[in-house]
Amino acid sequence: MDVLSLTSHHALKALIYLAQREKDLPLTGAQIAEATGIPPKYLSKILGDLVRSGVLDSAKGKRGGFSFSKPTSETNLMEVLSPFEHMVQKRCPFANQECSDADPCGAHAQWKVVLNNFRDFLQRTSVHEVSLKQSQLGRSQPVKPMPGTRGRKRKSAKAAS
Repeated sequence: MDVLSLTSHHALKALIYLAQREKDLPLTGAQIAEATGIPPKYLSKILGDLVRSGVLDSAKGKRGGFSFSKPTSETNLMEVLSPFEHMVQKRCPFANQECSDADPCGAHAQWKVVLNNFRDFLQRTSVHEVSLKQSQLGRSQPVKPMPGTRGRKRKSAKAAS
């Protein structure tokens, strides 16, 4: 059972990648898509939603791309997922149309604890914490030279052959 949608998984993957490459920001959507394997059109919609929600900033032009609107240590996972997930669970996974204290399902008390713990985790965990831990575990996104990344020299066609 997936707790999060595919869109949310992609949003987290993209933002962890951005956080791990913070010194290279801004990065273009094409650079993020290439590095993470997220389909470019799908990623474009996700990044647009994150800009509209205030998680990311975007700039057009030669030195444009996406960057965080505030430090990653101040950006919690709830902010990242809110554009894509309804964090207030009203629909019951156990067949009640609307599960509440007034109209509980058979697992309401336990499910309520799970949902509250999940929301608390998302609110108190920052993008920075996750990206740092991923790096420590050796699970950072691939860092490969990408055309247009500032601070890196491009290989010439002769050097690449």
